[in-house]
Amino acid sequence: MIRSVIKGTGSALPARKVTNEELAKTVDTSDEWIVERTGIRSRYIAGEGETTSTLATMAAQRAMDAAGIAPEDVDLIVLATATPDQTFPATATTVQAALGCRGAAFDVAAVCSGFIYSLGVADSMMRSGFAKCALVIGAETMSRILNWDDRTTCVLFGDGAGAVVLQSEDVPEDGPGVLLTKLHSDGRHNGLLHTDGGPSTTGTSGKVQMRGREVFRHAVVNLADVLQEVLKESQFSAENIDWVVPHQANARILEATAKKLGLPMEKVVVTVDQHANTSAASVPLALDLAVRDGRIKPGDLVMLEAMGGGFTWGASLLRM
Repeated sequence: MIRSVIKGTGSALPARKVTNEELAKTVDTSDEWIVERTGIRSRYIAGEGETTSTLATMAAQRAMDAAGIAPEDVDLIVLATATPDQTFPATATTVQAALGCRGAAFDVAAVCSGFIYSLGVADSMMRSGFAKCALVIGAETMSRILNWDDRTTCVLFGDGAGAVVLQSEDVPEDGPGVLLTKLHSDGRHNGLLHTDGGPSTTGTSGKVQMRGREVFRHAVVNLADVLQEVLKESQFSAENIDWVVPHQANARILEATAKKLGLPMEKVVVTVDQHANTSAASVPLALDLAVRDGRIKPGDLVMLEAMGGGFTWGASLLRM
């Protein structure tokens, strides 16, 4: 059967690391307050010359190097971001030009679920025969749309990028590749997590607004439900999963979701303490880290999951 197989992963972070202690010098907060509520200890903040496209390009190049492919091999780029370089053209085309690739390139806007959405889109296009080799990227500079006077939101986010190379291959049923992806959204909850602006409303990008308690409640329920949905349709059980790579929003959400599914935290890749919430970048960042440190190995059954503003949420099951 034809599947989209992950051949390489890559990630990139800005040069500047900001600890909770450093943040507390300019924001009314403390390391203890942030760690207790979120598990976050540091994040990376983009500086001058660092943009969503530069981080995305770096992560994509590292994924291509890991896969051993050249720019001319790539015929599709799908980039997930809520913080594009420009309103248009798509940041994916900026990355395409920087890498020297050809083919189709476009952005996907699903906030923190963006990478899962992009993976699902790329996988569908590859299964249809549209593309043979794709770059799927999640990249964000969330620091540019934060209200740095609002301690309830600005402490939560960071900047970064992650990428994977997908190649279309004919594999056996128990072979590698993306096995199943499920995506959902519910626009009725826009007011719980959104920005207070946009090109057609305020003429600005706006700033992040969030009602944390309500988001937490929806996240635990929705993520547990979509994980169960994927397991049921794929005919696997939670015990079969080698690793879960979740969206890194909040350590408490990760723990609550794992508990609801009966999954030990030892099977969950956690990077939120190091990177904070990097929105669409968080899943591929965590995946790359776990692949490169040897935790995730060829043949492992891996579940990716995320929920973002709007709300959007989804999960993807793959074999490495």
